[in-house]
Amino acid sequence: MPVDTSKILIYFLFILNSTILFSQNNLLQNQTPTSLSIHEMWTNAILYSKEIHLNSLETKIAKEEISESKIERLPEISLKGNYEYATNIPVYENGLFSTPTQHEVIHWLYKVSTDMYLNIYNGGKLNLKIDRKKTLFDIAKVKQDMTVSEIKLQGAVYYLNLQRSYVFKELMKKDIFNQQKQLLEIKALYKNGVILKSDVLRVELKLSNQKMMLVKIENDIAIANQKLNILIGLPDQQILTPYEELDPTLFDLQSYETYLKTAKKKSYDYHISEKTVDLRKIELKSIKANVKPKVGMYGEFYLANPQIFLYPYSPSNYTLGIFGVRASIPLSELYINKPKVRTAQLNLEKEEVEHHNTDDKIRQQVYENYLRFKESLIKIDVAKNDVSQSAENARIVKQNYFNQAALITDLLDADIKLLQSQFDFASVKIAAQIQYYQLQNVLGTL
Repeated sequence: MPVDTSKILIYFLFILNSTILFSQNNLLQNQTPTSLSIHEMWTNAILYSKEIHLNSLETKIAKEEISESKIERLPEISLKGNYEYATNIPVYENGLFSTPTQHEVIHWLYKVSTDMYLNIYNGGKLNLKIDRKKTLFDIAKVKQDMTVSEIKLQGAVYYLNLQRSYVFKELMKKDIFNQQKQLLEIKALYKNGVILKSDVLRVELKLSNQKMMLVKIENDIAIANQKLNILIGLPDQQILTPYEELDPTLFDLQSYETYLKTAKKKSYDYHISEKTVDLRKIELKSIKANVKPKVGMYGEFYLANPQIFLYPYSPSNYTLGIFGVRASIPLSELYINKPKVRTAQLNLEKEEVEHHNTDDKIRQQVYENYLRFKESLIKIDVAKNDVSQSAENARIVKQNYFNQAALITDLLDADIKLLQSQFDFASVKIAAQIQYYQLQNVLGTL
């Protein structure tokens, strides 16, 4: 008796499908699903993101560096002290190889002193240093906001992909249920001798493929679930249910010109580029200040013994205070500084060109994401019509098949096209939402 390979293949796929589904259900059967809105997801993602935490620390460091630079305006004060022993002074009156005469000195010496220096003017370099630290702090804040926006976009992608997989799962389960009902009807036709055995086998094979596809969708859900769990700080196996379904057609769609104005005000890349130009300007001013004079007040007060500052010396305690103004001009900088200034000017010019280039990129990104979002809205309408047309086509082909006016291949193709159109409709709705969030990220408003 010949072996029916089609039945063996179907049986094998059924056993494999059942085994995988059982292992997944056994792994997650004790898990309680957690309902999650997209805004709740964003809150948790911001709270648990290590990248945002690192940016926050960098912002705090930049803020402390401003305070550190401002403190340099205060005078420099130091306290010093020394305690010494001096030997007698040998005087070689008759040559180096003769016995010297020992000249008695005051042996024990000590001195306690304090000195200070107050910068009055150094070409404005300290003020420029503070301005530089403030600009770096502004850049750090913009980078932190940009990281928050990127994390929210990444979280939205994970959230919506998980939501799409859940929609696919429900569509696939519904389709499997319908295919099983249809299989019973086809088997009844076969028993009545109306159709061939091959029709039954093809439907059974398709049903097995659908069940294998359901396994893949389950795995997609598990993978997307874990990615989202890691992002928002939950255990890997925690089951999430993204219940918030948004309608992209209800999103506020403004004009390209309005989006472009918004990007000029809020775009992260634009502001970082703008602040970087300011940094180069400050660096140029600081280098030019190298040739300017430096003026400061200084002073010293000390208590010492013995008195050897003025003659005659005395083995007594004494105090002395010295105050004055110190000024210096770095003459060598007049020629050393020239190539430094030219380099700084070129760096400034380069950064200005890069800023204009960034401006062009932002305009291109805004325009592209704006058109892609409009395109995705059109795709939603097209995909919705495709679902209606595919459903009607599947109904007609099914009716013709059971009336012996269509082939089994026509029936299977119609069912596949209907399921694919439903998948496409769910996909384009999710893609439109992702595209909208990408546009908001480029604008700096996410």
